Amino acid sequence: MSAPESTLLDSWHHNAQAWIDIIRSGTIESRLKVTDQAILLAVLGRQPQRVLDLGCGEGWLLRALAERAIDAVGVDGDVTLVEAARAAGSSKVHVASYEALAEAKIDIGRDYDLICANFALLHQDIIPLLAAMNALLAPGGALVIQTLHPWAAAAGDYQDGWREETFAGFKGQWQPMPWYFRTLSSWLNALDMAGFTLAGLQEPQHPQSPVPQSLLLVAEPRR
Repeated sequence: MSAPESTLLDSWHHNAQAWIDIIRSGTIESRLKVTDQAILLAVLGRQPQRVLDLGCGEGWLLRALAERAIDAVGVDGDVTLVEAARAAGSSKVHVASYEALAEAKIDIGRDYDLICANFALLHQDIIPLLAAMNALLAPGGALVIQTLHPWAAAAGDYQDGWREETFAGFKGQWQPMPWYFRTLSSWLNALDMAGFTLAGLQEPQHPQSPVPQSLLLVAEPRR
């Protein structure tokens, strides 16, 4: 694990409880008004019976899917987040690092109709993980990724590389988090190299905002 990726994991361990608090209090306006609904509609649009939430956090999406009678399984690298998801009613939640998932060291089930990653792919080398997720999909299955929109998040520096989230807009004691910025072409290349074909692209946007709030990619295994 590289130094930034180790620091990324450490920051989640440190920030887990604060993150649970802001998600459950609806503090992040873009999620409340745009992106939560966008990922949910993208998942429901595929009419899946069984879904894996990759990087499920405290489990809000697991609960939303369960309410719609969808068998939802979660996995996250932070124990505090997983325990919060379980305590809120999601029983099928695993603790596993992305490295362990990429190397298939942990059994999280297979034959998923859909695997989603909602603002969860923050490290640099995502291709082995995406390839491992490809192998867990049932025939006709799909991968749905929602991430920061590269054009909106570039801040004048449109090239792949590590950035830092300071959580400056949030109350409390937050540990800065490194995350890996990738361009649109880099996202598409990663999907291609992991054996996926792009099936859909959306740019969820609030009617009163001049920029998209996220990038939403739907990809299907290349058979």
